[in-house]
Amino acid sequence: MPFFAALREVGALARLLPELDSLWGVPQPERWHPEIDTGVHTMMVLAQAARLSDEQSIRFAALTHDLGKASTPAHILPSHHGHEERGVAILRALCRRLRVPTRYQELAECCGRYHSQLHHLDELKATTRLKLLERLDAFRRPQRLEAFLLVCEADFRGRAGFEQRTYPQADRLRRLYRAAASVDSSQLPKWVSGKAMGDAMRRLRLEVMRRVDREVS
Repeated sequence: MPFFAALREVGALARLLPELDSLWGVPQPERWHPEIDTGVHTMMVLAQAARLSDEQSIRFAALTHDLGKASTPAHILPSHHGHEERGVAILRALCRRLRVPTRYQELAECCGRYHSQLHHLDELKATTRLKLLERLDAFRRPQRLEAFLLVCEADFRGRAGFEQRTYPQADRLRRLYRAAASVDSSQLPKWVSGKAMGDAMRRLRLEVMRRVDREVS
């Protein structure tokens, strides 16, 4: 992205967004990231996000989704195990300093924490998939789920040679969400209440999600 390239060239990015600037020069596994450099990858993700959406919070989440990779211990590079959680504290500090709107920060945290789970959706158990939807607060905020899916798609495509590839994980989670969201309390016995109601809702949601999985496979 020309704007960020210009900031880096004059040393301004290191002063304004050191968390972002520190991503350049951090290697990633060539098998998954032919572009190798994390800073280059981040710019590619941002470009994909801009192509997919005009929403600024989505672009901010794309820009910050991999901040934790700058703090990866040198001895495990180019692997970045645990970068998702490491990035949360970095993101929060950045948001406090720049007074980033809460809505932007919340989406960015979701994307930073959970983008790897969506990339590996096919490997997750049904219970983990439901937990992912719950942690995204998808049943109360479906618009956040959709924003999360777009950021993850941008992350997937923001790699050398992957720009035009399809991202089936997003549509699969959409289908699972729609199935789980179709469950409501009217389907439960009238005597169920309190925590028992929540547990029963989860069981029903898992049941319909597993049914969708069987139909797809």
